[in-house]
Amino acid sequence: MIERPLNKTDEKFMRMALRQARKGLGRTTPNPAVGAVVVREGKVIASGYHKRAGVNHAEVDALYKIGGKGKKGDVLYVTLEPCNHQGRTPPCTEAILKSGIKRVVVGMKDPNPKVSGGGSEFLREKGVEVTTGVLEAACRHLNEFFIKYISTGRPFVVAKSALTLDGWTATTTGDSWWITNEKSRQFVHRLRDRVDGVMVGVGTVLADDPSLTTRLRNRKGRDPVRIIVDTHLRTPDNAKVLNNDSPAMTLMAVGDGVSPERLKGVKKENVSTLVCPIKDGGIDLVALMDDLVKKSITSLLVEGGATLMGSMIRERLIDKYYFFQAPKILGGNDGFPMASGPGPERISECLNLRDIRTRKFGSDVMIRGYPDY
Repeated sequence: MIERPLNKTDEKFMRMALRQARKGLGRTTPNPAVGAVVVREGKVIASGYHKRAGVNHAEVDALYKIGGKGKKGDVLYVTLEPCNHQGRTPPCTEAILKSGIKRVVVGMKDPNPKVSGGGSEFLREKGVEVTTGVLEAACRHLNEFFIKYISTGRPFVVAKSALTLDGWTATTTGDSWWITNEKSRQFVHRLRDRVDGVMVGVGTVLADDPSLTTRLRNRKGRDPVRIIVDTHLRTPDNAKVLNNDSPAMTLMAVGDGVSPERLKGVKKENVSTLVCPIKDGGIDLVALMDDLVKKSITSLLVEGGATLMGSMIRERLIDKYYFFQAPKILGGNDGFPMASGPGPERISECLNLRDIRTRKFGSDVMIRGYPDY
């Protein structure tokens, strides 16, 4: 196996490949977001990224721009190990061999346990020098949605909550417009733009009547599938999630006790129902996660409300948290908390977060972390 020590040059061009890969975030499901650059004599001569499932992968996209042929000394940088199997497109390893490029630098191995390492080993066997693990942590972070999906068969779940400083998400009347500022809300819309689905409980629909669409200030966003967890199908027929002109569908996750007549009442264009088993009086969320993957939802943003968030936390279904705290104090004990339901009896039993990052949006503070399961 040929390995080189990491060097600044490899890191420099891998960062460029990562910038290419980010262009595909939210568009490639169920495939990963991948970027590639071809370097000749210290300069990038071609770049590419995977735009959507079924079209050229990043390596082929970049090689196409140089006519599929490289020159002696050219180096291909790619954020994810080139595939060596036939899918909806031919193997990328074949395109690399045909190009004549003799050195490939890879950010991370393919996380698919069935093919991991196969592309790199195949290229090495054919005389191509392969360097792996360059900026691997950054490459893995970029594709954390895909890694969770391909390794477990379940969606990567992101939870978002907007809170006052004393921990409330709404007043006693359910009013939450607006706890956080416009900058924080725009960041949440960027999150929506990158996930396959956004999920709320029926309580949020009844209280806020949200559209759950992506509204970005400077560019057109991509609407995720709207998933409403509504055990008894209480969503009003005139709710915005059932009556907007978004190309994305709305999926109503309902209990198996809802009558056929009521199910027929919500069937509209771009609206469908998913009948789910019941657990502890509500939707079995573990079963729901398995069903969502079957519908090509490999990443999910959970935005509330308290009942749904509490159940998701207790089931340990959340992979990443975003908390947005605004400099506001409700100053009472009758508001709505982030999560409801039974919690632990001791502080030592609380869920801890790791890899904490903070960021300011004007006067708001965002805290991001991963649960330490």
